[in-house]
Amino acid sequence: MTSKIESIKLTPIHVPFKPAVRKAMAESEGGLGMAIGAEEAWLGGDFVTCQMADNQGNEGLGEVFLWLPETGISPEQVIDSIEKSLSKYIIGENPFNIQKINHRMDINLARNDVAKGLLDMACYDLMGKAKEVPVCELIGGRNVEKIPLAALIPLGEPMLMKGLVRSYYKKGYRTFRLKLGKSVQKDVEIVDTIRKTFGNEIRLRVDYNQAYTPQMAIKAIEAITPYQIDYAEQPVKIVDYIGMAHVQKSVKVPLLSHEGCFSLQDFVTLVELGAVKVLGINSERPGGITKALKALNYAEIRGLGVVFHNQPLGISSAFQIHMVASHIYSIEHATELFGQEMLEDDLIVKPLEISDGMVKVPEGSGWGIQLDEIAMKKYITSSPLTLE
Repeated sequence: MTSKIESIKLTPIHVPFKPAVRKAMAESEGGLGMAIGAEEAWLGGDFVTCQMADNQGNEGLGEVFLWLPETGISPEQVIDSIEKSLSKYIIGENPFNIQKINHRMDINLARNDVAKGLLDMACYDLMGKAKEVPVCELIGGRNVEKIPLAALIPLGEPMLMKGLVRSYYKKGYRTFRLKLGKSVQKDVEIVDTIRKTFGNEIRLRVDYNQAYTPQMAIKAIEAITPYQIDYAEQPVKIVDYIGMAHVQKSVKVPLLSHEGCFSLQDFVTLVELGAVKVLGINSERPGGITKALKALNYAEIRGLGVVFHNQPLGISSAFQIHMVASHIYSIEHATELFGQEMLEDDLIVKPLEISDGMVKVPEGSGWGIQLDEIAMKKYITSSPLTLE
């Protein structure tokens, strides 16, 4: 019997940060642990989960992370776009017709890549369940059993940041994303402190969260270039593609656009402008597996770096792990899965296996994880919507 999608259940949730994270946020730069100029406290993660059921009794899972200063849309807007439009091109369709599904979503609703990606993710999990194979085996193979992880270090005083690096270093992490952007002098002080403490054994990437003008970004990046920086993330405003290109052409460190890059066209435009040399991918950008695979192929052809990073719950963490495991030979940067470190709960029954700075590829069909619906009830922000 051919698999046919029968229903979609969409649930908006908010999972608070762990008490220690909230405390660190409150004590950090701007109360957010980063240089971004948002005025409201960041107390946890907003998400939408998707439970997609077929006529064979299988359930496919999807999840997207949303934060208005970065994503620009709310959980309610994601759900509304699926209810009013995208569900028409999903319900009744065979999930294996994934190119057809994506084509119909794209021609009938402009943009909204986050909502489209949520549904695309669930389709792949559903395919894996129907075939009784892991998603990674559908998209390139289970080429490794574990993948290396990176740790996120919030912006703060140099000694505090050094202490956080040390704590994750002891756990086996060897790659760190340092939040910067308070000032050029402070940036140098932070990077110098950490590099001198841990030497060249660790890899460093930095994230400015739009802190600088293009000219100041050039000065800031040139100042830390001697410290062997893998890449610098979003040094200028998200809409300043021309400024980003000016910076990239002026510095040796590769740039990555995060807040300013959501669609495949964003990726291509930034690359063709010479504005980036690293592509950042997660479940929301460029939106699900189908478009992530296109982005990966494009990056490989153009000789660009690729990194998977986010602060997801368990479903999107599994998405990133399967993507990296199936394309490990095209991905040089360690994966950042920091949801389990920051959030109260990952909302999956069996936690991901993380040790020595590595995460194991989940076993089982689809994503290899199970949604903890009992735990999820605690975090639901409004009534789930079921579409049939």
